[in-house]
Amino acid sequence: MAAAGAGPELRCVGFVGAGRMAEAIAQGLIRAGKVEAQHVLASAPSDRNLCHFRALGCRTTHSNQEVLRSCSLVFLATKPHVLPAVLAEVAPVVTSEHTLVSVVAGVSLSTLEKLLPPVARVLRVSPNLPCLVQEGAMVMARGRHAGRSDAELLQTLLEACGQCEEVPEAQVDIHTGLSGSGVAFVCAFSEALAEGAIKMGMPSGLAHRIAAQTLLGTAKMLLQKGQHPALLRTDVCTPGGTTIYGLHALEQGGLRAAAMSAVEAATCRAKELSRK
Repeated sequence: MAAAGAGPELRCVGFVGAGRMAEAIAQGLIRAGKVEAQHVLASAPSDRNLCHFRALGCRTTHSNQEVLRSCSLVFLATKPHVLPAVLAEVAPVVTSEHTLVSVVAGVSLSTLEKLLPPVARVLRVSPNLPCLVQEGAMVMARGRHAGRSDAELLQTLLEACGQCEEVPEAQVDIHTGLSGSGVAFVCAFSEALAEGAIKMGMPSGLAHRIAAQTLLGTAKMLLQKGQHPALLRTDVCTPGGTTIYGLHALEQGGLRAAAMSAVEAATCRAKELSRK
């Protein structure tokens, strides 16, 4: 089983933890043809989440060590509070052949490396919920022993789930504030847009569909053109037209400052949780 264009062959891709984010990554890899479902092995203490992996055609187990013994690339996707115990359990079977990828929020590379053998090659990935629909915005950071080839392999695989860029670890918490929490901020804005249309007489379902499609189309234009948002905003504004009147109302409501403060607050909270 070889991931397309992903370098060395992988015997198996493993997941220790089988929650929504693990499922989203596995689903993206399988749908994109990066990995065959029978070459994915997931572990969890109960069958509650493993049933979703089985529905994808993946293999499952209740043994975390079995995942490490079977797979060279392993995603660590447990809850933060149980991760230390899980790492203590799997550490005896970790070798220099493994590449371990943590998607656990708030756990630093240095903490991971302290809890694993010195030979461990560790990377940290910060995903977001749209990975569920293969439109995630992810960043990753390398540990001390992870090489460029490890990062390139991981990046190639995770492209199946959206956009993934390598950053210094110091930027991971900022990504959490911008993109992890940002999903909720965007939903709040989409809801507000739709409610404005509902207030003016548009049916609710139609208003919410159009608001979501407007966000999707705008995002695609920004990504495809590579423009600064201000340029696209200027293109929409005509002198004395509807848009500039609406933008004036947004400025009066403090939208820009509120959005900046939201990212700052979420980032500060992510840093606080990381310290804990």
